[in-house]
Amino acid sequence: MTKPLRVALIGAGPAGIYAADILSKAGLEVSIDLYERLPAPFGLVRYGVAPDHPRIKQIIVALQKILARGDIRLVGNVDVGTDVTMAELRRHYDAVIISTGADKDAPLPIPGIDLPGSYGAADFVSWYDGHPDVPRTWPLEAQSVAVLGVGNVALDVARILAKHVEDLMPTEVPENVVEGLRQSPVTDVHVFGRRGPAQVKFTPLELRELGKVPDVDVIVYEEDFEFDEGSEAAIRSTNQTKQVVKTLTDWTLRDPEELTASRRIHLHFLHRPVEILGTDRVEGIRTERTELVGDGTVRGTGVFVDTPVQAVYRAVGYFSSPLDGVAFDGVAGVVPNDEGRVLDEDGEIVTGLYATGWIKRGPVGLIGSTKSDAQQTIGHLVADVGAGRVTPGSAPADPDALISALAERGVPTTSWSGWELLDAYERSLGEAEGRERVKVVPRDEMTRVSRGEES
Repeated sequence: MTKPLRVALIGAGPAGIYAADILSKAGLEVSIDLYERLPAPFGLVRYGVAPDHPRIKQIIVALQKILARGDIRLVGNVDVGTDVTMAELRRHYDAVIISTGADKDAPLPIPGIDLPGSYGAADFVSWYDGHPDVPRTWPLEAQSVAVLGVGNVALDVARILAKHVEDLMPTEVPENVVEGLRQSPVTDVHVFGRRGPAQVKFTPLELRELGKVPDVDVIVYEEDFEFDEGSEAAIRSTNQTKQVVKTLTDWTLRDPEELTASRRIHLHFLHRPVEILGTDRVEGIRTERTELVGDGTVRGTGVFVDTPVQAVYRAVGYFSSPLDGVAFDGVAGVVPNDEGRVLDEDGEIVTGLYATGWIKRGPVGLIGSTKSDAQQTIGHLVADVGAGRVTPGSAPADPDALISALAERGVPTTSWSGWELLDAYERSLGEAEGRERVKVVPRDEMTRVSRGEES
């Protein structure tokens, strides 16, 4: 009897789940185990999307349908590198696919970046999304805040900081986050981007939603609106850029006397952050005015602007973490690979080891990119099986051997049925408050509920 191909995926976010789904339909006899460091699946869809964007969180519904089929085994609360080594995984499986994503902030090497009051946006997002591995409190003490970056994460951070907490109450925002935001004295959030309005990375919908937040005015500055040939070409070539520029330009036409909200989000373009000011903690942000040079890029003008703020959040991108026993490109923040086939330190293909998602290509692209990315990686795995480079049955025969070993080590693993218990529990907490769910935050509580040890 033919032995199935045994495959382990590391990371149960969209990249891992889509790769598992594609592999399950690839025409091979296959056994798939999906390992996840947290007690719950779904990665950045659960822990990287702002709670007031439930529309985006509906992606979880599609992911749930994949895992609910039962042909992909979820093994949660397992940290590869601590609870189990990569070498062990490779011994127990014919192939391993890394789909760990990007979990921390990209660096921004400017003076003052390490001052108290300077934060990474990814850490703040993890806090307000109830990630179990970050502190339960956040120092919300600033009246004026700077957010560096002009992508959707920057907008999320700015909106959550400026939004009145009462307007977050219908969402799944955790109780500790509600209490923290309720004490925040913030009145002004300044968002800085080094290029012009036609080069921002906001999506039109995210930007329009920003203008509808109750008692929060969005303020733009006419001197920041500059368009070169590259900008005009971008506006002509993509409807998304055209919509974003129109929304921003329309905001310049508003009567200043209409801007009466108690909180404000200021959008600053053509400002390159060069230094965070302060001695013992953040006291301001220094930016250099830039100018477009014709192709959509910018150069400095030598004119500097200081803006008083008491906190700075850098939202300049995500960055992946290395995995023990696997080569890592510390500049690009990815596992070196050739279209998903992982490479070693010498650039040679590591047989049976693959990567997909942001750990493969860097933190760019949306869900559509993640699916096509997984398709490419799985295509190479299937081809390697067909060519005899990866052999089904090369791993030990017992598919439960490693799970049993984890239990013997005292690792309290969670499962898909455990997620269903946690999901129902969170929904019951929400129902008591007239909300869809209230997210459980402490890891030990998540684990107990998932394992049926707490009702």
